[in-house]
Amino acid sequence: QVQLVESGGGLVQPGESLRLSCAASRSIFSFYRMGWYRQAPEKQRELVAAITSGGSTNYADSVKGRFTISRDNAKNTVYLQMNSLKPEDTAVYYCNGQSQFYDYWGQGTQVTVSS
Repeated sequence: QVQLVESGGGLVQPGESLRLSCAASRSIFSFYRMGWYRQAPEKQRELVAAITSGGSTNYADSVKGRFTISRDNAKNTVYLQMNSLKPEDTAVYYCNGQSQFYDYWGQGTQVTVSS
């Protein structure tokens, strides 16, 4: 069983920052792509940011310039730095890892942006 464990969520005011972490139980080189998704109440799950095994990244238009995805291979961890947070960023954020035959998901971490 492969485990992905998210952490770092919380309650912040608009304009503040958070950093999410996703710790994997095996080398992240096992995944050809890792990413962060989010799901708000009554909305579909959407891709926020992704990073490939080669280091290429992509972002949802709504977070470009504010969010940054990165990785630390030695720690088997992927990060999502979230700056200039907005109320519409409020959601449960999920870590995802894609291998050749299966997709793995974490349990999610709540991010709430409210004044």
